[in-house]
Amino acid sequence: MHVDAAVLGEFVGTMVLILLGNGVVGGVVLTGTKAENSGWIVITTGWGLAVFCGIATAVALGDSDAHLNPAFTVAAVLMNGRPERLLTYIPAQMLGAICGATLVWLFYRPHFAITEDRVLKLACFATHPSIRRYGYNFFCELIGTFVLVLVASAFASHKLAANGVAPGLGPVLVGALVWSIGLSLGATTGYAINPARDLGPRIAHALLPIAGKGGSDWSYGWVPVLGPIAGGILAAAFVLVSGM
Repeated sequence: MHVDAAVLGEFVGTMVLILLGNGVVGGVVLTGTKAENSGWIVITTGWGLAVFCGIATAVALGDSDAHLNPAFTVAAVLMNGRPERLLTYIPAQMLGAICGATLVWLFYRPHFAITEDRVLKLACFATHPSIRRYGYNFFCELIGTFVLVLVASAFASHKLAANGVAPGLGPVLVGALVWSIGLSLGATTGYAINPARDLGPRIAHALLPIAGKGGSDWSYGWVPVLGPIAGGILAAAFVLVSGM
């Protein structure tokens, strides 16, 4: 059976993204790891590098888009067309996220077993807010994703290339962008800025036999899905109107 290279890239790239991104969270928050309690700087740096690695992997597999993010796919469809990508990229991203989250659980399984805090176990899969106010949390995810789509679109602009930005730097630049968003805008909600990044691992958390895991906090689960999609749509509208 033929598998479209772009769809395969979205699947594997998202899997790598979640394995490394949620992997750094596991290293920081789970009991008994060598990185335990190493802090927010480690998490944001790990996530920035995870994005770089995921995008590079997707591109190497033939996926020139390398969205790895349903919010970015929705924005790209609005900006560039090709609505069929909604039906191919997003399922691949979701499956990749579930697989990546499952690998994180397998990798850290002994540490999950000795970690008592259920919230920390869930944090290795999905985001949760520092202060739970759904409207505010939605706004934070919207703004973070708006910045992600806006600045990533600027990186791809022919105007930027005309000013001497070397080709092939896309994965590095987007990784640095996500690192910046995490440092500057991530401390309120954990900066999902990607529906697959949160929903896929949250589904994995609900399904996997994780020792003493507790609930998957579905009452919050809509925020890191709808907030990023809204932010992506607004950023796409701005890019179209501004002529970036």
